[in-house]
This record gives sequence, C-alpha cells and structure tokens, in this order.
Amino acid sequence: MIDFRTAPERYRHWRLTIEGRVATLALDVAEDGGLVPGYTLKLNSYDLGVDIELHDAVQRLRFEHPEVAAVIITSGKDRVFSAGANIPMLATSPHGAKVNFCKFTNETRNAIEEASARSGQRYLCVINGPAAGGGYELALAAHHILLVDDGSSAVSLPEVPLLAVLPGTGGLTRLVDKRRVRRDRADFFCTTGEGARGKRALDWGLVDELAPRSKLAEATGARADALVALSDRPVTAKGITLTPLMRSFTDTTLDWPHLTVTLDRAARTARFCLKGPDTPTPSTAEAIHAAGAACWPLALARALDDAILHLRFNEPELGTWILATQGDPSLASAADGALLSLADDWLVREITLLWKRTLKRLELSSRSLIALIEPGSCFVGTMLELALAADRSYVLDGGDARRNLPPPTIALTGMNFGPLPTCTGLTRLECRFLHDPAALDTAKAAQGRPLDAPDAEALGLVTFAPDDIDWDDEVRLAIESRAAMSPDALTAMEANLRFPGPETIESKIFARLSAWQNWVFQRGNAVGEEGALKLYGTGRQPSFDRDRV
Repeated sequence: MIDFRTAPERYRHWRLTIEGRVATLALDVAEDGGLVPGYTLKLNSYDLGVDIELHDAVQRLRFEHPEVAAVIITSGKDRVFSAGANIPMLATSPHGAKVNFCKFTNETRNAIEEASARSGQRYLCVINGPAAGGGYELALAAHHILLVDDGSSAVSLPEVPLLAVLPGTGGLTRLVDKRRVRRDRADFFCTTGEGARGKRALDWGLVDELAPRSKLAEATGARADALVALSDRPVTAKGITLTPLMRSFTDTTLDWPHLTVTLDRAARTARFCLKGPDTPTPSTAEAIHAAGAACWPLALARALDDAILHLRFNEPELGTWILATQGDPSLASAADGALLSLADDWLVREITLLWKRTLKRLELSSRSLIALIEPGSCFVGTMLELALAADRSYVLDGGDARRNLPPPTIALTGMNFGPLPTCTGLTRLECRFLHDPAALDTAKAAQGRPLDAPDAEALGLVTFAPDDIDWDDEVRLAIESRAAMSPDALTAMEANLRFPGPETIESKIFARLSAWQNWVFQRGNAVGEEGALKLYGTGRQPSFDRDRV
C-alpha cells in the first residue's frame, strides 16, 4: 500500500532547513531509496516517493512556518541538479502507475505555484548543475529560476528525442504559456537532447538569471532577500503543527475522525461520508490558531485529501465515488462564515486554499462522481462544492419516516462564489451556468437560505429530485450503469464535460497534455520491446513505427 503520510524527520530525499524568513529544500536523493525495488535513483532522479516528501514539505511550509517568505529549491549534490523522473522506474511501471505519478507530481508543482501567487511564499529554484526533464519541470514551477553559468550546467526537456514520450508534468505548457518562450525556439529546445545553457537559456527565457559558480551563493541570497521583500506573510506569527493523520482501515471501511469511506468491491464503488462539525467552529483568528490541526475545516480537508490519494493509488478499480454528507447545516454554515470573515488571516487563507486544492484533486481523479443528498445531509457552502463537482447529483424529495428525519436541504454560502475555483479559474457555479448568467444571479439571490428538493431543482443546483418511491431505483441504476461502461470512455467523457469555459495553464496541463501523455505512454514507440523508453541506456537504437496516426 502506498502511504502519503510522512514528516521531515522521515525524509530520505530532501533536506529542509530554515534560516529566518528563508527556507531551503535541497534535493539529495538516496539512490537506494526507491519506492519499489528494481531501480536505482541515480543523478537525483526521482520517483513517487521523492515527490511524496516534496508534497509534504510544501504543505508544512505553508502551515507550520508562516514566517517563511521565500523557499529555495536546489540540489544537495555537487554539480548535478536533477535528471528528472527515473527512467528505469517509468520503463517498468504499469501504465496506471505512470499516469497517477505524473498527475500527483504536477499537482505538487501547482501547489508550489499557488504558494508563490497566493500565499506570499515565493519559490526560487537555484539550478546548480544539469536539470533534465522532470528536473527542469520542477524548476518551471518556481517563481524565479537562477542557473549557474559554468559552461556545463544546462536545462533540457529531452523526452521527445530520447524517450519517445512527452514531458509528464506540464513542461511544454509552462514553457510557452507561463514563460512565454517563442514557439519556434521551444520546438528546437524540446527536440534537442542537450538543451540550453548559459546565455542562450537566459536570452530565450528558459531561466531568469545567471550567476557564475563563484558567486552563486551571493546571487542566491540577494534574490531570496528580494522575494522576501514582496511577501505579506507575518514575520512573528507562530505556525501550527500538522499532526499525523489518525485513521483506521479495514478491508471495507476507511475511517478518519470526520470522514468515513465505505468500499463495495462488487459494485466497484467507494462511498464518502463527510461529517459536519459537532461543535461551533471558532469565530476568531486566535481561537482557530489555538485549535490548530484539529480545527474542523482543516481536519476534514486533510482527511479528504488523504482519502482521495489513497483511493487513486491503491484502489484503481473502484471507479465510482459516491459523495454523501451528514451533520448540522447551521454549524457548517457558521464554519464558512468564520473562514470568510477571517479571510485576511494567514492561517485561514491557507485552510481555504487547501480546500481549493483538495476539491481540484477530487475532480481530477479519473472517477465518476455521484452526490446523494439525503435526510440528515449537510451540503452547505464548502461541502456543497462536493455536489457541484459531481457528474450528477440526486436530492430526495421528502423526509425519512424510518429515522424521523425531515426532508434534506442544501444551502449556498459565500464560499460558493469565489474562494474555491476549479482549475479553469471559474467557480463551479460559473461552470454550471456558463451560458446562463441569469441563473447564476438567481442562485446568488438564494444565498444563505435552506433550499429543499423542489427549490434546488428549480434553481438548477441538482440533477434530479426523485421522491421516496423512485429514489432507490434511480440511484441504483445510476451506479450500476456507471459500472457497466468502459472506464476509459467514462474518464475521457468526464474530463471533457467537467471543465467548460476558458482554459488556463493548469487546465491545459491536465486536459490537453495529460490526454496526450496518457496516449503516448501506451504506444509501442515508447514502451514496446523495441521502444525508446525500454531501450534507454542499453546502447541500442529504438525501432519506431513511422506511421503518423
């Protein structure tokens, strides 16, 4: 089982040090520290285990170190930055493992970019040796790239000429969209294995700054100080500790304090039940800080994120995720009110941004999502985003006489109108009513009041509102039909339908690039017995099928 829980004292591949307002993450990969046997992580090449540690470090810097305003990513090895994703690991991994690896790695890169853009914690990548493939893609996620100008250090994306695949974590898109490299130059750069160094790398916009090796430390310090000066992070604030996630697993049930996931392997489903707060969420910044990782919005977001990652990697055949909630809607609404009213507080900002990232991870998980709004539900504001993210949502029109529960309601809060956008930059309501602005205005006018099934259906906030006579059959047919269809076709269909409207760098990476990377990684030219990925390092030349399909 792949476990995403770790902590700095357990890192094998990264060294985290903090000096005042600057943190340094030094990549020093243990060659024998692969997540699974069968390959050696030479030249600071990485696998999923390396990136799990990076993900943890990025998260901890945001929550545990509010004083940190600049983060330096560099190599802990002499004269080598990173050779990128480990080639033998990719060559021997099953296809699904490769896709999940690339997706998770890019989500971590996105979190780095978000920290620079939204959290006042800007990343500086200091490339102190050759940076190839995924190593350069890591640099591309930084706010500023400093390359040592020593005649041998270079940046490169050699995947097309050497491996017959594409850069797996957004390198192509970030090159032309983020760094605005001219496309003819990008074409040359991506089809030459040696990449670019020194003046060409700077002139073409592949890096932001050069420094001779003799002055690298001085240049790094000056640039880090400049980034610190741009930050709004509090100098004297005390961070909170991201305590270890407590959970218990059986063969059919996954439990966290505020979340239970029930697995039905015969039906190929996982049913999420997110639990609303049992007590009022603190209404002051001081009280939220004192509650720390136990504060309900943060605790639930961390649990949901962990559950999503666990199911993605360890339960790939559970293709339908059923989203349910339970709890007191008034307490959930009050929790949203606290997050909104205290939005300028650094910790509250980080809690909201974690929800934003987690909801994006849910939508990008290649699973069918069905929301069930039943008596006792708590689909309010932030938790309503689960239903708005779902491919379909069902609300029961009526109560539950057996449990003496009234009819379910939903409610919109300010969290539904801006703080939690999708990867396109639009809110889920804006995606829903993309071509019907009047419907969006009507939904805004309904903010704050409980909406029963007829109201929710009339406002377009749910898909269906069956009564108790039809409920069981309609839900059963929806779930069974999903299990009967091709998972490949469903994944592609859902990805096409979930993100209407404008494209962003992020949506391009996950839609356009991920789709092509997924396809290319199955082609014989890459992974066949005579393919480039399989033969890399053997001295043998690949044999390509030349048909340009």
